[in-house]
Amino acid sequence: MTFAEKLIYLRRQDRCSQESLAEALNVSRQTISKWELGISQPSMEMIVFLSDYFHVSTDFLLREDTALEDSDALAKIVIRFLNSSQSMEMISKELVAIARDGVIDEEEKKMLSSISKEIDEIQRVIDELKALIAGALSD
Repeated sequence: MTFAEKLIYLRRQDRCSQESLAEALNVSRQTISKWELGISQPSMEMIVFLSDYFHVSTDFLLREDTALEDSDALAKIVIRFLNSSQSMEMISKELVAIARDGVIDEEEKKMLSSISKEIDEIQRVIDELKALIAGALSD
């Protein structure tokens, strides 16, 4: 698997657009596109940032003979799930704060909307984890 193929795979696995990844890296969307097309390569600094961003090793990103195996995919999803569990704790605290006075004001409505989006993302992570586990069990 080439760097370009790995970047495309990781970005899609993370449900990240070229534009949002470019914003996180402080580069243009065209730069991400060139990396994915194999026209250019990121700097070493960007490789390190990408490895941190996608929770993979720099070795994985740079070695063309390294494939993303099921265990790597599972590790990536588990990390996302652990991040989700931290989010769930924060959501619980926010919901308690909202329910405390029994009245939902405009600011709390905005918080509820944000919480709803976060719960949707947590559900996507759980669904990915369940699918990966089901696949492993059927092998």
